[in-house]
Amino acid sequence: MGNREIFDQVSDMEKQIGELYEQLGDLKGKLSELLEENHRLAHENHHLRNHLDSFTEESVEKQQEKSDSKQQKGIFPGEGYDNLARLYEEGFHICSLEFGSPRRNEDCIFCLDFFDKTKL
Repeated sequence: MGNREIFDQVSDMEKQIGELYEQLGDLKGKLSELLEENHRLAHENHHLRNHLDSFTEESVEKQQEKSDSKQQKGIFPGEGYDNLARLYEEGFHICSLEFGSPRRNEDCIFCLDFFDKTKL
């Protein structure tokens, strides 16, 4: 191998090292941008979690207040059905066909069907 060939190989290697160094610089810049974005997103995520936690606490408190106010007013789930059952036992129709009219001491299949639907 002659001196000229060795010199050419060293020059090629130097050129390749320069290109690799340039690529390394580009990768370092991209990594820096990604680290900054990751830090920003982590900070934003923390802020959003805190906001969500406070929002969840507020909605739980509001729901508790609604439940408390319903209990104070005497409104409970199923209370309407209890009232309809009481009306039926007192001798009135609760079906949509004859609602509120007297039953004349006989069972109504439509009223009884209504009770079957509410049990589901």
